[in-house]
Amino acid sequence: MSRSRILVVEDNPDNRILISDILDALDYAVIEAIDGEQGIEQAIAERPDLILMDLSLPHMDGWTAAGTIKANPDLASIPIIALTAHAMVGDKEKALAAGCDDYISKPIDLHELQTKLAKFLA
Repeated sequence: MSRSRILVVEDNPDNRILISDILDALDYAVIEAIDGEQGIEQAIAERPDLILMDLSLPHMDGWTAAGTIKANPDLASIPIIALTAHAMVGDKEKALAAGCDDYISKPIDLHELQTKLAKFLA
């Protein structure tokens, strides 16, 4: 069985490396993008099984990128989990309204991440 492929859209290099290393250790194949525009391009080119999307991104934020991906019929079924330091009241609802399927606040809780990945990749 092939490994599930996860697109990590994260502009902070330290966060991107950390998340990628965690996913690799959990036996997921990782695809990376550094902003919303590249995230959309990678989603189209790679058709990942799931997307982890930072919301505060340069050039195009994660809310816009998630909405653009979900508006594309070829990509709409790909689950998107928002990863964000935005943990204010209403931010989860805003992420879900933008097209994200779920939400994890930073710093990332490893158990929560594993649980949500298992839920969407089952």
